[in-house]
Amino acid sequence: MKGDIIKETKYLIFQVLEEKPKTKKVGVINRNGKYILGIIEWYGPWRQYVFQSKEIIVWNKDCLQDVINVINQLKTK
Repeated sequence: MKGDIIKETKYLIFQVLEEKPKTKKVGVINRNGKYILGIIEWYGPWRQYVFQSKEIIVWNKDCLQDVINVINQLKTK
């Protein structure tokens, strides 16, 4: 459902921004600032979910792994 939080981690919140019949667009939100760092969405030409960042962002391995985990969760649904 639109607006549902899929997952919360130490640094990030993953929230559904748009829901289509077969796919979802998920905002990756900074827990402290509450702003969207990027979007996870279906990329048709590659036939898979991808992450698109809004700006140049510094990530650590844990944050990157959180994004990968949510992408894996989306593709299994």
